[in-house]
Amino acid sequence: MISLRPQHFTGVKPKECHTLSLPPLSRLSHFSPPNLSHRRTNPRLVIRAIDAAQPFDYESHLSQRFIKSTKLKIAIVGFGNFGQFLAKTLVKQGHTVLAHSRSDYSEKAAELKVSFFQDADDLCEEHPDAILLCTSIISTEFVLRSLPLQRLKRNTLFVDVLSVKEFPKSLFLQILPQDFDILCTHPMFGPESGKESWKDLSFVYDKVRIGNGESRELRCERFLDIFKNEGCRMVGMSCAEHDRHAAESQFITHTMGRVLEKLSLDSTPINTKGYETLLNLVENTASDSFDLYYGLFMYNKNAMEQLERLDLAFESLKTELFGHLHDVLRKQLFGKAEEGVERPLDRILLPELPQNGRLFPSRSENANKERS
Repeated sequence: MISLRPQHFTGVKPKECHTLSLPPLSRLSHFSPPNLSHRRTNPRLVIRAIDAAQPFDYESHLSQRFIKSTKLKIAIVGFGNFGQFLAKTLVKQGHTVLAHSRSDYSEKAAELKVSFFQDADDLCEEHPDAILLCTSIISTEFVLRSLPLQRLKRNTLFVDVLSVKEFPKSLFLQILPQDFDILCTHPMFGPESGKESWKDLSFVYDKVRIGNGESRELRCERFLDIFKNEGCRMVGMSCAEHDRHAAESQFITHTMGRVLEKLSLDSTPINTKGYETLLNLVENTASDSFDLYYGLFMYNKNAMEQLERLDLAFESLKTELFGHLHDVLRKQLFGKAEEGVERPLDRILLPELPQNGRLFPSRSENANKERS
C-alpha cells in the first residue's frame, strides 16, 4: 500500500527527499479529500510507506531448502528399457533426473520429463548427486572407464543395478577415486514384473563404501528411500552372498525359461495352472536380451556350478525313468518265469581289496590254496 500525504515544499534538496511531481489536485480528486481543493498552492506528495512483497521470501526459501534436503539430482547412464523404467518413478517422486546413453533417447526423455545429454562431459558438469549405472553387464566396464570422472563432484555417489554384484563392486573399487561413494544394488524385478507396482518386491543393496559425514550418509539413505517409499522389501546383503543366491534362483530361472523357449511351447485348450506358469516364465525370460543371460553366466562364478548341477540332475532323472522302464519290460518279457527266483543284485560289488597294495592274488598263491 502506498500512502500519499500532501506536504508543502520546504526547500529540501532533491537528493535528501524523493518527491513525486503530479498534476494539479483538480485532476487527482480520487486521491485527496474534497476539502483540499481550496488550498492555494499545489503540494508535493511524498511516499511514506510500502506494503509489498519483499525481494527475499523466507517461507519460499525454507520450502526450497526442504525440497533440496529430500530430493536428489540423479544421472542415469544407460537410458535403455530398464533406465527408462526407473526414471518414471524417480520423476514421479520429484527427483531431478538426467540421462546419458550412446543412442539418442532425447524424444523419449522429453516425454518422461528427463534432461537428456548426448555428451557425457555435459552430463557430468551438471554435478549430479548420484550416478546410476543402468548398462548391460558386459558393457559396464567400457562405459565406466569412458566417463569423465574429473568433472564430477569429488564425493559423488555411484550406484549400479546389475544382476550380478561382485563384478561391479570390483570394478568400482578398481576404477573410481577413493573419495567416491559406492552403493551396489539389485532390484529383483523389471519392467514386466514391476509394471503395476513395486510393493513387496525385493530390493537388494550393499553399502560398499560410504564416506564419513552426515550429508553423505543421508544421501545414501535418500536414494534407498526411493525404493522403500514404493513398498519394496529392502534386503541388506553382501555382494558375495547375493551372487550365491542369484545363481541358485535367477540364473536357474533364466536357464529353464530359455530351454523351454527352444521347445516352442504353445498354449492349448486344456492348459493347467502349472503349464500357464511355464508359459509365463518363457515370456518373461524371452523379453530380456541374451546379453543379460550371458552376463549372469559369465560374471557370476557360481553359475557354472549350477549349470553342471542342472545337467547332472537331468541325467539322474533320465536314469531313474529308464530304470523303471527296464523293470516293466522285464516283467512283460519273462512273466511268471521269474516268480520265486531270487534276482541278482542290481549292481556288482567288487571284492574287498587285499592289503599292501596288491589288487589280486598271484596264480601260485591260488594253486597253494587249492592244494591245501
